[in-house]
Amino acid sequence: MSAPFKAYDIRGQIPSEVNVPFAYRFAQALKEVLSPAAVVIGHDMRIDSPALAGALTQGLLDMGVDVLPVGQCGTEEVYFHTARSQADAGLMVTASHNPPDYNGIKMVLKGAAAATPDNAFNPIEQLMRSSRKLTSVASYGARGELHPVCDRNAYVERLLEEVAGLDLKPMKIVTHAGNGCAGPIIDRLEKHLPFTFIKVDHEPDARLPNGVPNPLLPEKREKASRAVVEHGADLAIAWDGDFDRCFLYDHKGRFVEGYYLVGMIARRMLEKAPGSTILYDPRLTWNTIDVVESAGGIAKPCRTGHAFFKKMMRDENAIYGGEMSAHHYFRDFAYCDSGMLAWLNVVAELTVIDEPLADVLEERIAKFPCSGEINFTVADAIAVQEKVAAHYERADPQLETIDGLGMVFDDWRFNLRASNTEPLLRLNVETRGDRKLLEEKVQELRGLIEG
Repeated sequence: MSAPFKAYDIRGQIPSEVNVPFAYRFAQALKEVLSPAAVVIGHDMRIDSPALAGALTQGLLDMGVDVLPVGQCGTEEVYFHTARSQADAGLMVTASHNPPDYNGIKMVLKGAAAATPDNAFNPIEQLMRSSRKLTSVASYGARGELHPVCDRNAYVERLLEEVAGLDLKPMKIVTHAGNGCAGPIIDRLEKHLPFTFIKVDHEPDARLPNGVPNPLLPEKREKASRAVVEHGADLAIAWDGDFDRCFLYDHKGRFVEGYYLVGMIARRMLEKAPGSTILYDPRLTWNTIDVVESAGGIAKPCRTGHAFFKKMMRDENAIYGGEMSAHHYFRDFAYCDSGMLAWLNVVAELTVIDEPLADVLEERIAKFPCSGEINFTVADAIAVQEKVAAHYERADPQLETIDGLGMVFDDWRFNLRASNTEPLLRLNVETRGDRKLLEEKVQELRGLIEG
């Protein structure tokens, strides 16, 4: 039972770990632990997702809980409708970018606040693992009510509010949905925006004929990159399966490191709300801090991970938070991440400054070149971090411990953190305008980690 329960969601193999009986009992346990009156439920395009969403729905209805269905959608649509409807929880059946034989459940609480081990997952897991029989409607009186499908137009209207009042620059944009759930939203937005969309792998397809959509993998980037050049497009956008992450390519077909998009979106948000707080993750920082402080904002680091960002966004009332892994969080979107608002803010900023994406990026990359994230498979992550720390201690760097090992020197810095789910160490290095030093330090760290 414990295998599918991760720190901040449910993920496991189909059907050995996640299946219809599991989903039904999860719904029962959710009722027992949180006592919700109403729950929003959506699902992605995977083969098993409708059945799992159906089991969650049936379990909640049998426990006397009202269900507000969204149907096939993106994760952020569940966030939106949970906050908008004032439901007590939202459940999204998705495995995002995991392999085809996986599925899972993402969850938020009232107001689309993050579900955590303490406030949700641990007590639900304990109850599911127990031998206790969870009785249904007989114990609660009336059966729950199945409401009409949530109004998708309301979500689309919220997206369009992000660029309302702007005379957007007409652009040719490649969209690469990867046969995930983003395509239908682009279709709904298209008639309201002055863009010509070139659609690649556009329709949701449960068979995933082109593999799992995960643009962080270099081998998944070729189609979008090639299409930009072939069509003479201004840029390309790609998403993962449940489109809570957004990735961009410039007009030359080059993949854009998410790190630089954080700074670009932060500048746009500060134009709308001067002096606001912006959150960034601690892996790569200098570019974001420079952009935010130059624009009069307040830059604050936050531990990597959606639950940490969602909580700190609320605690700080931050207008925006960005992770280099392509999660972008917005105060006016229930403090949640959105893969649609992210690209809309990028095209809005390109309209305001009237420069191509490539030119904006080249300026920032030249000022703060970075390695991008480099992964290492290691037997003992802690031992390797200690070894690296000992090597550099004599240089008396500034230490950053908010997430992993961070060491800051006058003209370069690095972050080395262990993956929460895999036996990996993730390395990020950046310098102050020195590409040669960047290459030297990456090789130096590679030798220490692999040696």
